[in-house]
Amino acid sequence: MSAPSPSSPSPVSASEPKRTVMEIFESAVKKWPSLPAMKVKRGGTWQATSWSDYRKEVRQVAKAFIKLGLEPGQGVSIIGYNSPEWFVVDIAAIFAGGVPAGIYTTSSAEQCQYITDHCDAAVAIVENKQHLDKYLSIRDQLPKLKAIVVIDDSQGHSADAAKGIYAYASLAALGAEISEEELDRRIAAQKPDDMATLIYTSGTTGPPKAVMITHDNITWTAEKAIGLIDIKPGESIISYLPLSHIAEQIVSVHGPMYAGITTWFAESMEKLPDNLREVRPHAFLGVPRVWEKIQAKVMAAGAQNKGLKKKIATWARGVGLKSGYADQEGKSRPAFHGLADKLVFSKVRERLGLDRCRFQITAAAPISKSTLEFFLSLGVPIYEIYGMSECTGPATVSLPTRYKTGKAGFIFPGTELKIAADGEICMRGRHVFKGYLKNAESTAETIDAEGWLHSGDIGVIDPDGFLRITDRKKDLLITAGGENVAPQVLEGLLKGIAVVSQSVVLGDRMKFLTALVTLDPERLPTDAAAAGSPARTPAEAAKCPKFNAWMMGEVEKINQRLARVQTIKKVTILATELSVEGGELTPTMKVKRKVVNEKYKGEIAAMYSGAE
Repeated sequence: MSAPSPSSPSPVSASEPKRTVMEIFESAVKKWPSLPAMKVKRGGTWQATSWSDYRKEVRQVAKAFIKLGLEPGQGVSIIGYNSPEWFVVDIAAIFAGGVPAGIYTTSSAEQCQYITDHCDAAVAIVENKQHLDKYLSIRDQLPKLKAIVVIDDSQGHSADAAKGIYAYASLAALGAEISEEELDRRIAAQKPDDMATLIYTSGTTGPPKAVMITHDNITWTAEKAIGLIDIKPGESIISYLPLSHIAEQIVSVHGPMYAGITTWFAESMEKLPDNLREVRPHAFLGVPRVWEKIQAKVMAAGAQNKGLKKKIATWARGVGLKSGYADQEGKSRPAFHGLADKLVFSKVRERLGLDRCRFQITAAAPISKSTLEFFLSLGVPIYEIYGMSECTGPATVSLPTRYKTGKAGFIFPGTELKIAADGEICMRGRHVFKGYLKNAESTAETIDAEGWLHSGDIGVIDPDGFLRITDRKKDLLITAGGENVAPQVLEGLLKGIAVVSQSVVLGDRMKFLTALVTLDPERLPTDAAAAGSPARTPAEAAKCPKFNAWMMGEVEKINQRLARVQTIKKVTILATELSVEGGELTPTMKVKRKVVNEKYKGEIAAMYSGAE
């Protein structure tokens, strides 16, 4: 391995105090007892929960867990959409000495069984009847499970204490049977280096691994992360990404404890655009797919502009892009930026619900430069953060005062980061996890003897200390000619074609590269018309010779900028999107390449048919 980069800061002093989740939570309640900690829309109106009421409910539920038989160190599995109850059961499990383990709502019964059994869960929390039915189908395979708690028991059909099924509303009464002193003993017994929560990996290459995050991991990281953001008590964020993911937990569960932030819950992914306009958050985290969907809608709306309005929008975007890069380089913005902002940018931000937002973040997966530049041109710079569950979220960060479009940010303060001899990104610090639960072999492969966490990602650090991710170490394609090709770089370029929503580049051990792409149905009519194609749906476009010829023409424009070995010779348009439900994507929207290769082996084989 190479020595740490000169741009790497020294690790923080070991004397900096370590604290538990309970200590941080109690401190928040003392500072802001009456401020709203959470807001959720119920019955058409937003209902607030103060920090003091939040604490009261957490302690009631923690005592109920003890009553239900939860022992220190046992798991509490949670499946459900983001809600105040999700937050409460998560923190309550920690208070009671248990270990919460979030499960993606898209998980199958088999996946629920694996995680619930693996974390030795004594209690399972499910949102509704659909999730309860999953658990009932696997109950006989979970001998350690003592109770199932249903959050939404509005239909009154699920609670049956004789079968170990309880309504969330009944937990307060159950908790009343346990003394406050008993709960306090559970709290006092925990130390900062103890495991606080489990984050299960996406499982792109096999069964998910359980990332053990300690109290110190999560409290230290959350404090440092919030300290970087200009956000004040009572200001707002919106929670909608899966809470089983570390990024959402840092942003909406643990981070707010340090700043008195109010977490609002989106009603659903479908209603997120409306909720954004209602909440007008001061910071917003969007995974690349969310930003891409917003981009598609803005582009579709912009395509309706005609005449002078279209000319003004085009002019403003040119000014916006130059302004964004000027900001990054510490230069003056071009003339008429203020006018462009007044005429276009301010209106776009208002329509998106981002008019108060000072920190637009992207994380969790690669994002194309074309998407970043699209928003930059509209006066909405997106700040990239790079990291992983194993370092409790961030390894690098970008800020409004320090960012570069297309770069993943600079080193997270108080930590170390280096590029190993083979190009692998490695990090070290108090954010690095304790290890994988029940998997010493994988832990040893991931954390070396010197405490460096090996990310599995390949990257480079520029002279200004900014990291650029070039690929996944295991995703590199090795062509028949022995050339190493990074597919993610090419996939990002393909997604720069406006109508392309997803792309997968192929060619391992083959003589040339090919790609599978999916189409954005909202953008499709515009580009189909440009291609002289009558297609109006992705399925029609996939079969249309004219559209396919046009698409290959767009790919050839990209090929002109690439080395010969990187050029994409053939493209197949898929009729439907890659999805979590279809098995091609993980819940964090990463491509499962093995699944894609198997599911579309016919389409892939056709592209190589007859190749010499």
